[in-house]
Amino acid sequence: MQVQLLSHTPEPEKLVAAAARLCYSASGIASLLAADTADAARLIRKVLALGHFSVLEHVSFSFAVEDISRACSHQLVRHRLASYSQQSQRYVAFKDELAVVEPPSLRERPELLARYRQTLADVQQLYRDLLSAGIPAEDARFVLPNAAPTRLVMTMNARELHHFFSLRCCRRAQWEIRALAIAMLQACREAAPLLFETAGPGCLRGPCPEGAFCCGAAEQVRTELAAPPNPPARS
Repeated sequence: MQVQLLSHTPEPEKLVAAAARLCYSASGIASLLAADTADAARLIRKVLALGHFSVLEHVSFSFAVEDISRACSHQLVRHRLASYSQQSQRYVAFKDELAVVEPPSLRERPELLARYRQTLADVQQLYRDLLSAGIPAEDARFVLPNAAPTRLVMTMNARELHHFFSLRCCRRAQWEIRALAIAMLQACREAAPLLFETAGPGCLRGPCPEGAFCCGAAEQVRTELAAPPNPPARS
């Protein structure tokens, strides 16, 4: 899996702070944007604590994602407040061997892993045979498995990213989309550390919200995913 933050709204924390100030200020935009970084940090923390997430919708982040499975991308596109451009299996003919995704659970079962690999190799050979016989790629693709790799570009605003991280960084999420979400969270924290200081599964912000479905490892999750203390706002 490869995850790259391609671009984001310039000075995202500065913009979010200015938008938050505007709601309660008689000042013009120029003066709101000129406020110092320390004040922006204080205001962003207050906004996040109060749940005033609408101001986060003004900034967006675009990612390139490669070598995730179709099983993962099907889960990803359920997050509808986002934009996706995905490699097409209709217009792209995969004539070379596909680097199919292998679930970690198979690594400890070598006999099943061998059967898994052979089955997918047979499927790919059938796919290539169909193409060679003149079957259109849009029809030959019907035999391709959920393990087939895909690549896409996606854009989410910061509010939707918070929601995405809350669900998909949780241990209850499927392993592949959780790995994707964690990689995206790390990239977002590098670009806008204060905006994403509290982003992640619900147990980072308090008791686990999953009730009877709690994984029982909240402290371990906090150790794994908690942001560094007191990140500065980016000016």
